[in-house]
Amino acid sequence: MFLVACLGNPGKEYELTRHNAGFIAADELVRRYNFAPYKSKFDGQIAEGNIGGEKIIILKPETYMNKSGLSLHKALSFYKIPLNNVIVIHDDMDLPAGKLKVKVGGGHGGHNGLKSIDAHLGKEYQRVRLGIGHPQDRNEVVNYVLGRFSKSEKEELDKAIDDVIDNFASLLKGGTSQFLNDVAKKAQKQKNTDDKPTKDDKKELEIKQPAKEVNAIAEAFKMAFAKK
Repeated sequence: MFLVACLGNPGKEYELTRHNAGFIAADELVRRYNFAPYKSKFDGQIAEGNIGGEKIIILKPETYMNKSGLSLHKALSFYKIPLNNVIVIHDDMDLPAGKLKVKVGGGHGGHNGLKSIDAHLGKEYQRVRLGIGHPQDRNEVVNYVLGRFSKSEKEELDKAIDDVIDNFASLLKGGTSQFLNDVAKKAQKQKNTDDKPTKDDKKELEIKQPAKEVNAIAEAFKMAFAKK
């Protein structure tokens, strides 16, 4: 059994804000893997389901970000889930918008949600980091993380969340290395697909090729008549 804690702040005013990238990921996991509906428990919202043969508890703490650890501690105590089976999905200002990284342990980087979790549980849990970028002015950090995504930022975030969801079974079974390898393979496969010529490209090539041949023949005639 795994606990997947997705961080954010509760309430309509925080929906689709950068700091709620974790909540956005949670809702997409629930939708894509047909989890049971959310229910209130452990000072948060939980949904139960199955991914790759593993039972998963998704938790969205509703304690506000800086007290996220309280909600996780209650859930772990109830389900007796070991810390190495905890995955935390959160926003990360140290990564460009849409960039995805995964690691086990490490510092909190000033993230209040991680700071709270570290204090209540320790640090050796898996972290899925969703990049949201950083404001140019450090004095604008609070306004930035509580601000809403631009259209382009949201598109980049959605791509990163798709990568997480498509390869989530790898994270459960193979850990961070296997997960990152599979994400890279998916990206390369997509690149190869994008590089292949489409039907329209082929038609255009077929049209251009005879035109080049005609031009070459015309040029040869010009040169022949010029010599006479």
